[in-house]
Amino acid sequence: MKTNAVQRRNRRGRVIVISGPSGVGKSTICREALRRLKNVHLSVSLTTRPPGPNEQNGRDYWFVSEQEFRERIERGLLLEYANVFGNLYGTPKDKVDEALEAGQSVVLEIDVQGGKQAKAVYPDAVMIFILPPDENALAERIGRRGRDSAEVIRKRLDKAGAEIASAREHYDHMVINEDLERAIDDVVGIIEQALDGGASPRRRGSSVGEH
Repeated sequence: MKTNAVQRRNRRGRVIVISGPSGVGKSTICREALRRLKNVHLSVSLTTRPPGPNEQNGRDYWFVSEQEFRERIERGLLLEYANVFGNLYGTPKDKVDEALEAGQSVVLEIDVQGGKQAKAVYPDAVMIFILPPDENALAERIGRRGRDSAEVIRKRLDKAGAEIASAREHYDHMVINEDLERAIDDVVGIIEQALDGGASPRRRGSSVGEH
């Protein structure tokens, strides 16, 4: 009989989708959660938008031209893609599949539209949505980034409501980011249970809920 170590080594990885409204803190949560998890890696998305302050090509995103992005779509190289406020975002499918086959789990930090596309390809994906405490907190966080105009901030807030409603239908776990450390702990716990137990777990608590 195979040992647990051999079974883990031979097991195919899982896709973990983490989504949330712009400015909710999902990038920080993903980064800190990945530091605490073993054999779990972040998929770096492609985007046609320009880099923001302190963002690095290949670390935060792969920044590409619209022509290159559309060529990748035509060649079937993207797992999912979406147009967000006039900029294209997408996930390179070949890199995800390579990691999964090697037994590594992959975090996709993508929007709800992309998350639904990923779930269709990987039915066992773990679906986590990060919620803000309320709309005022979200507006303040977006404003602090200093990256968006007032008009873009308004559009992001308008979109957030629709994303949250859709996520309640398609995501397994809703984590409220009111206290950052607790939100990170909740996300880490969800992922660890899913990877150890095989199925996406159901958890309840003041900061974690399920539909």
